[in-house]
Amino acid sequence: MNAFDVPQEILRTPDPELLRAPTLPCGDPTTSNIEIVFSEQLRAYYQHETRAMWSRWNPWPRPCFNSQLLADIRAYHDFLARSDARIECMGKEHPFEYVVLASDKPGVFSLGGDLDLFKKLIGEQDRAELLRYGRACIDVLYTNYTAFDLPVTTIALVQGDALGGGFEAALSGDMIVAEKSARFGFPEILFNLFPGMGAYSFLDRRIGQRGAEELISSGQIYSAQQMHEKGVVDVVVEDGQGEAEVAALIERRKRSQNGLAALAQARRRVHKIQFPELLDVVEVWVDSALRLNMRDLKLMQRLVSRQNGLGESQQVH
Repeated sequence: MNAFDVPQEILRTPDPELLRAPTLPCGDPTTSNIEIVFSEQLRAYYQHETRAMWSRWNPWPRPCFNSQLLADIRAYHDFLARSDARIECMGKEHPFEYVVLASDKPGVFSLGGDLDLFKKLIGEQDRAELLRYGRACIDVLYTNYTAFDLPVTTIALVQGDALGGGFEAALSGDMIVAEKSARFGFPEILFNLFPGMGAYSFLDRRIGQRGAEELISSGQIYSAQQMHEKGVVDVVVEDGQGEAEVAALIERRKRSQNGLAALAQARRRVHKIQFPELLDVVEVWVDSALRLNMRDLKLMQRLVSRQNGLGESQQVH
């Protein structure tokens, strides 16, 4: 297949493997969380007191968005979209008003895309598979961005590093709560690429074109406080206080949640991101990735080592 001769179905049609149903163990919601196990890499649970659905990912072998984790997240999002903002357990329905995204890996929210896979596909000039991966990424980011077409508020709790696609995932929600030691950044420019799964669109709506381009093109790693000052992060709290702050935030919004959720819907309508926009940017990203040279791929490999937990103190120059 010619590198540019890719059927549009690859972009427009989701992989059927992503549509499978989850396993739904159910506890007593009055005494414990209702837990939903999607895989070893993703678990979700309902908190009765806060009326919140939480998900936590635990990617393996690297803290990045591998294809299986993306499939698990898609299954979870499909479950939410069909739920009518209610979860059923032991014959009872329990409403939720918040959907919270977090990590199960200490010190890491997510290091982003599967760079090892990128290297392989770029080396093979496999445009179709790069497009499939990009489509899988924006599928889950867009459903989070649209709040699953439910009257809920989406929150990202960032504890640790949120880099590349991990940063994009956090940006796709209504609010970002970050612990003080959290770090944010887009390292893609260091190996002559850019983050292509929504970063520009999400940042442009939050901080404008100039701010978005400065952040993406800098290649710098920013602290949670710096991101708060730029208007990217909504709340910064002390380390170890993230979960408590999310609960406190929900409590503060309790009397006004309906109005605030509707306000978020209005914001998404006024500053609308449409799915075709994200698809178009993915295609730009793929074409750019296929033009990388050996030097660029060697620099990418150094970040693969970072994802593998090796050479974390190395700097990419």
